[in-house]
Amino acid sequence: MNIPATRKDLMIVNMGPHHPSMHGVLRLIVTLDGEDVIDCEPILGYLHRGMEKIAENRTIIQYIPYVTRWDYLATMFTEAITVNGPELLGNIQVPKRASYIRTIMLELSRIASHLLWLGPFMADIGAQTPFFYIFRERELVYDLFEAATGMRMMHNFFRIGGVAADLPHGWIDKCLDFCDYFLTGVTDYQKLIIRNPIFLERVEGVGIIGRGEVINWGLSGPMLRASGIQWDLRKVDHYECYDEFDWEIQWQKEGDSLARYLVRIGEMTESIKIIQQALEGIPGGPYENLEIRDFDRERNPEWNNFDYRFISKKPSPTFELPKQELYVRVEAPKGELGIFLIGDQSGFPWRWKIRPPGFINLQILPQLVKSTKLADIMTILGSIDIIMGEVDR
Repeated sequence: MNIPATRKDLMIVNMGPHHPSMHGVLRLIVTLDGEDVIDCEPILGYLHRGMEKIAENRTIIQYIPYVTRWDYLATMFTEAITVNGPELLGNIQVPKRASYIRTIMLELSRIASHLLWLGPFMADIGAQTPFFYIFRERELVYDLFEAATGMRMMHNFFRIGGVAADLPHGWIDKCLDFCDYFLTGVTDYQKLIIRNPIFLERVEGVGIIGRGEVINWGLSGPMLRASGIQWDLRKVDHYECYDEFDWEIQWQKEGDSLARYLVRIGEMTESIKIIQQALEGIPGGPYENLEIRDFDRERNPEWNNFDYRFISKKPSPTFELPKQELYVRVEAPKGELGIFLIGDQSGFPWRWKIRPPGFINLQILPQLVKSTKLADIMTILGSIDIIMGEVDR
């Protein structure tokens, strides 16, 4: 902590990277005049792992286990975007059943992500009880993931042309039971939170973003919809099979932290509606388009030769990316998750640029916290909903 010589009574404070409310390794250099915030400078990069460069040295199949480490709370979305790009480049058809399974998994992942936003957000502004409630519900989502994919957080479930495995016996009934239970859970959250005067005092009118500002800053997801703009890529881009279900875009017009809370709570109930419709209407058929599996041929394909018997490294299925470029995007829980992909007629992408929603949404933080109180920084940062894995990549 040091005091600048230019003006009296200003204090410069480091918040993070180890502050519990920073949601990862974000560092804010905050200039304070008493309790008032004069300036705020975010410092990023503590969790940079070179994800884009790694992608350029891996085939798509090899890279799928890496992508769940960007946004490690909404892992299905990072996998979806990783396979959607090559599918569009190669014009690969996804079987109907696989598309339904993907939609169910994506919406479960959205619920898990919003739950783990809600708990710490409430803890940041002083309410501890919801933090324990959300883990109870989130464990049930992860139980469903574990039953279907074998993994609770890092699933490695999506494949080019479908998914890795079909839903196990009894999974659909278990998921329908969860949907019924979860709707009562959301009602409990609302009873607990929304009428609490301390909560309302902390979030109402705090961190207001206007309709024009939100577009100029390029914000997306609940940040965009909380400022009165009805824009959801599931309706706009018509990907997977969202058009076949009856659901509404959740939006508010106030643009403050309370509006962002209400949008996310509303999205969880809409996700349940989508999952229930998908489970009831899921068609039969294959769960993967096996025709696109292109195995590298060995030079001497004799079953008993030396290579086959003693060299254990068998070639994995590869997919050649055509010489084109493409931008593909999905509506992740935090906003528009996109990838700019350039193919080069080889198994590796020539360029793989990630457009993370958390990084773009975080840009507006210094402007939002200026001329607010120190305590409001936590409320505003919490309402943005960032994960440093995807911010730093």
